[in-house]
Amino acid sequence: MVSAMAADMVVRALREGLILVLLLSAPPLLVTLVVGIVVGALQSATQIQDPSVSFVPKVVACALVLLVSAPMLSAQVVRFTQALLLAIPTIR
Repeated sequence: MVSAMAADMVVRALREGLILVLLLSAPPLLVTLVVGIVVGALQSATQIQDPSVSFVPKVVACALVLLVSAPMLSAQVVRFTQALLLAIPTIR
């Protein structure tokens, strides 16, 4: 049987992992949202309805955000992974 402490550690690790996923996905998603709204407003004002006009700026903005924030995001993933690997021996 799994002890209550081990189950608590697993639940805490899952919760922290889900929060980490939210934090890692927030910057590119928020930038893509803002760029999409701005491009949509410009498309409405100019009546240009080409799908590639809205797609290319969002991809470029998302790529730039990922390039800029990659060191911070990868450091958080490494920290979380190290904490998980160090916690494995304590689970009984």
